Amino acid sequence: MATWRKLPASWTAVPLFLLFFWLALNSLVLDSPTMDEQNHLARGLAFLRSGDPRLSLEHPPFINSLSALPLLTLPDVHLPFDDVSWTKQEPLGLYWYFFADLLLWVYNHDVTRMVFLARLPIVFLTLGLGLVAFHWARELWGKKAALLALFLLLLEPNVLAHGRLTTTDLGGTLFVFLAAYLLWRLWQVEGWSWPRWAWLALALGLAFGSKLSTLAFVPILGLLAFLPHAQPSAVIAPSNLQTRRSEAYGRGVGRRLGQLALAGAFSLLVVWVIFGGQWGFMQFQSAALTSLNGKQGPMPVFWAGIEQILLLSGGGRPSFLLGHFSDTGFLSYFPIAFLVKTPLAVLLALPLASFVLLKSQDTRARALFLLLPALLYFLLSMQSGLNIGYRHLLPILPFLLVLISGLVTHDQWSGVGGISRASVHGLRLAAYGLALLLLFETLAIHPHYLSFFNQAAGGPAHGHTILIDSNIDWGQDLRRLKVWLDNHGVTAVKLGWFGTARPDYYGIIYQPLPGLGGVGQPAFFDAWWQPLPFSPTAPEPGVYAISATSLWEFPRRDEDKTAYAWFRHRQPDARIGYSIFIYEVKP
Repeated sequence: MATWRKLPASWTAVPLFLLFFWLALNSLVLDSPTMDEQNHLARGLAFLRSGDPRLSLEHPPFINSLSALPLLTLPDVHLPFDDVSWTKQEPLGLYWYFFADLLLWVYNHDVTRMVFLARLPIVFLTLGLGLVAFHWARELWGKKAALLALFLLLLEPNVLAHGRLTTTDLGGTLFVFLAAYLLWRLWQVEGWSWPRWAWLALALGLAFGSKLSTLAFVPILGLLAFLPHAQPSAVIAPSNLQTRRSEAYGRGVGRRLGQLALAGAFSLLVVWVIFGGQWGFMQFQSAALTSLNGKQGPMPVFWAGIEQILLLSGGGRPSFLLGHFSDTGFLSYFPIAFLVKTPLAVLLALPLASFVLLKSQDTRARALFLLLPALLYFLLSMQSGLNIGYRHLLPILPFLLVLISGLVTHDQWSGVGGISRASVHGLRLAAYGLALLLLFETLAIHPHYLSFFNQAAGGPAHGHTILIDSNIDWGQDLRRLKVWLDNHGVTAVKLGWFGTARPDYYGIIYQPLPGLGGVGQPAFFDAWWQPLPFSPTAPEPGVYAISATSLWEFPRRDEDKTAYAWFRHRQPDARIGYSIFIYEVKP
């Protein structure tokens, strides 16, 4: 026992890394390409092969390039550089959807291997996120908290869901969290530490070069500079004179803001390097900025991408919540999404950790530095009309989980008057008990992490009545549908598909029903406006496989949702994961 206690924390973390790695790989191998993955893969591979970031309008190329790196080992992969989807230049065009579809399903014929290789870098980035949480928790709360933070982060089902897919969600979360950690370390020293400042500038550049939504953290991090608790204690002169204290506080705020502003300015050089030093004509869309399109400058795709994100955040994309659609979004979307898709263990531990760590004067400064970024980003997210997934809340999870890990420290209780030693041990045991509850929740949903809903919300089987799209149905279960069809001797299926993967690639013989099958499969989308191939009140006999998102008849308005009404009022005969419902209609 004594020998085990002397082991470095990094060694005792190894089993957690191995468990996460197994859960991630074991679950991703049967996931078909999700709705957005082929676009991200195409952006990254096209940029690596050509050095041209023209497809990176919505997402900077850093994470996409990392995902595509393993595909450079496949010399037989061909890109559709000869197609109009690449050669036609137009500001804010949507040609990358066609380019990505051609890359994965037409020009190449080994989708499974390409997607598997592209997902591996994201798995390793998730391990990196765990390491950042481990080190920050150790510096904040100690060794036990570091291990707990690593446990919580690597086994949180939403992190697992997106920590193994070829998208930018996990990468953006990693680098903005890393930037916050390095900012905290910079502000722990009096004066100006140039090495720590340089690391901060690099991390900010990597965050902005990973996902444009990370730019929302710029004002949030700036506000942290005004926290009296964010400064080293040496900044405030140990004097009873209020004037000296105020002057020291003012100097500290000014220095911290200057450090952050200068790091932000230099981070743009990192972003420019990520964009391959691109220089060209601006590509703005809004009337207020189109006059600049005749001027040249650095990384025009980056600035046009920021403009597009701002336009999308204002609404205009259908959102679904509790059985209803909206073109402008729902103010309650992210609060409800957080309550139903966050594990119960986290929901129970978060208020406890917040109360204890904020109440104690010894831990309040550290707790605020973690809690405020998460809270402010959550409030900003609520103002957005882009309500398409819990994944947009992913950046707040590392802050909250490191905060929760502080429950197992020794010193946080010193500011809570009258608490007994037995209560201290009881609360610490409660923290470990909640960690075990999280493990149970994660293992129970394996391997269907995208479809996770906590039991208070009715679990994943009920999730499609609350949220759709990437919250439960992102096209991940098409391969599993093929397995089910083979196991049950079904040779053909009536398919209402939601996803970009092609059913015929997996050998599925199907009749297309209304759905959203991607630009390469217009038959699904066109079926909404054509005579239905079945009677909506008395469907013909056969096996119907309908995606959860299609079941709600996206993108039709509420008053037009009549195609699948018969199916919505019935329990499916089987489920493929939790995203495809099987209905066996008898004669």
